[in-house]
Amino acid sequence: MTFDWIFLSAASSNTQRASCTHAAGPMELESQWWKGQLAGDIYHALRYKELKLPAYKGQSPQLSFRRYFADLIAIVSNRFRLCPTARHLAVYLLDLFMDRYDVSVQQLHLVALSCLLLASKFEEREDHVPKLESLNCLGCMTSMNLVLTKQSLLHMELLLLETFQWNLYLPTAAHFIEYYLSIAVHETDLHDGWPMANIEKTVQYMAKYADYFLEVSLQDHEFLKFAPSLVAAACVASSRVVLRLSPAWPSRLQRLTAYLWEHLAACVERLLVAHDGDVKEANKQKCQQQQKLQLASTVFHGSGTVSAVPQYLHRPTPQFSQQNCQPVQPSSLGASSYMPHTNLQAGTQPHGHLQPIPASLDAKVSIPFNRAYQVNGHYAGAAPCFDI
Repeated sequence: MTFDWIFLSAASSNTQRASCTHAAGPMELESQWWKGQLAGDIYHALRYKELKLPAYKGQSPQLSFRRYFADLIAIVSNRFRLCPTARHLAVYLLDLFMDRYDVSVQQLHLVALSCLLLASKFEEREDHVPKLESLNCLGCMTSMNLVLTKQSLLHMELLLLETFQWNLYLPTAAHFIEYYLSIAVHETDLHDGWPMANIEKTVQYMAKYADYFLEVSLQDHEFLKFAPSLVAAACVASSRVVLRLSPAWPSRLQRLTAYLWEHLAACVERLLVAHDGDVKEANKQKCQQQQKLQLASTVFHGSGTVSAVPQYLHRPTPQFSQQNCQPVQPSSLGASSYMPHTNLQAGTQPHGHLQPIPASLDAKVSIPFNRAYQVNGHYAGAAPCFDI
């Protein structure tokens, strides 16, 4: 009770200060608790609370559809610009509910969206919570012939609350990540063995890659085997590995997180394996796109001659349509234009469309890389084109 009281008091204090300084800018104090005087107390309260998280067994009969509904939550969450903690809490509620009940696939649509609404009510301000009318107007809802009603949502929300005994104070990796990122980069760090030339740029890339790995952890229920704080620490460690910062896990992060590299190794390797798969898929799609552009750049006439097509005739690759909930098409993103994993609107799946329960959804992210790194001397993958 002491830790819960500390957390709630700190959150209340930050909220009050945020309301007093709302006009100061878009960043509100209540969303930056890790910068406040009570950051340490709130962090320890979260660590204490994660010790009491419900057990997850991974025994749902619909477990094969779990990835699909996690992507659905990501789509709707991005459409309404909900915070990462709301999205991660929603997926966690869905995982726990599916683990306890045998629910039909059609009903899981209602469950997933109800989880997102509950999570947004718990994590977001009231004016950010999606409204029923807005949900029903989404293109992905109409394409699946889904119509939510107030009665069905209230009934499902009540069932969810009763399932979790009215306790939504469930820490996820997203609740820890910013606290760890606050010291993830330091001027004493080395990049490829040399002092960093631009620490501000390094901090920006660290945040982007941490967001990417954080979203990777949502894609696979196997990450629920690890404590949320450990997953968050592993996301930071993986980002440091990819960005070639040394040491990979400095002593300051060991002290802050209370995790040694040995504790993180299994989770880090799983994250980097997923990252390596994303890189290979991105390179494959990039090659395919270049081949299509080469074929489209020439026109064959009946006489057998070949003439170049003017560049203004080439239309850009269509981007994500929020109304239709279609994914971003893969693009060749350079180091200066890299988009974090969370910004890909369709659950970060450039070649998968959200259709009514496909056989499998293999979500990938388009990131160009060209160097190699190693973890513990036995994992090799692609590292970023990152010049600091």
